[in-house]
Amino acid sequence: MTEADIEAVSAVRVHGWQTAYRGLMPQAYLDAMSVAEDAEQRRSWFGRRSPEVSDLVAERDGAVVGWVCVGPARDPDIAPGAEELPAPRPTAGELLALYVAPALIGTGVGRALMAAATARARAHGFHTLYLWVVRGNTRAERFYERAGFAPDGAEEAYDVGGSSVPELRYRRALAPTAG
Repeated sequence: MTEADIEAVSAVRVHGWQTAYRGLMPQAYLDAMSVAEDAEQRRSWFGRRSPEVSDLVAERDGAVVGWVCVGPARDPDIAPGAEELPAPRPTAGELLALYVAPALIGTGVGRALMAAATARARAHGFHTLYLWVVRGNTRAERFYERAGFAPDGAEEAYDVGGSSVPELRYRRALAPTAG
């Protein structure tokens, strides 16, 4: 992903939310989502992100049709004991986002992005990869389970437009890269 891709990535993300989370989040919140506002936030974040965060896009005929982001684990319980080591290199990564243009869901774009994100996570030295899925998003749950992820028992809820939205954490081990 380059800075020039930000507007297209924001469009994929916003339309992805509006499609995937219909009935799982307040409709007023989804309807109010703005590609321009998302792109503005993404531009601000883009230049400050850690070098261990990878944003990758999928393109068809030169147009961005999918986006994935992977980086170091943010949940403190994923790498027990790491906080006791001096400046540890993270051994766990997090799939922070994976969105495909709604019209292209089921065409292999998501699988290609997952493969690229997994390869990037391995290249960063991550041994485990985890992600959060909105409870009830059965399409995403099936997709991640086919990719080797399984729920690990952790659950969280966050506020979206005044409603509590529950999420489930999924995790999978990564085989080390041959080298």
